[in-house]
Amino acid sequence: MKKILFIILFFVSVSAIAQRGNRERIKALKISFITERLSLTEKEAQEFWPIYNAFEQKMNTIRYKEMRSIRKDIREDLDTMTEEDASALVQRFRKAEREMYDLKNTFSEKLSKIISAKKIIQLRIAEDDFKRKMLDEFKKRRGSEKK
Repeated sequence: MKKILFIILFFVSVSAIAQRGNRERIKALKISFITERLSLTEKEAQEFWPIYNAFEQKMNTIRYKEMRSIRKDIREDLDTMTEEDASALVQRFRKAEREMYDLKNTFSEKLSKIISAKKIIQLRIAEDDFKRKMLDEFKKRRGSEKK
């Protein structure tokens, strides 16, 4: 019964979020979803969320600032780009990828001091499930708008 209520609440919340486009509400929904999936204790949650939020913020900075800048440079200049410029762009891309890899490793190490290895795996699955549910909801809404 609790899971059914949670699922209903999840989809009602997604509906409200999609209409408003509010990132903070999506973030709150994600927190609720992950907390539920991981069955975090109060103590675990108090230690987990500051680390998780810092990780997400750093990853988003790399993903949305550096990687977006690289993709923009590729789209705008690829046809006229010299081999030297392309090489520099590849180096920037490698650096960003390496930073994300290092960040993920550091994050995993920090988490292993707070939660079990099983919960770390469950976190990855929960993140993927949350993204999938959000994308499915988005597709469903876009499909109903086109009709």
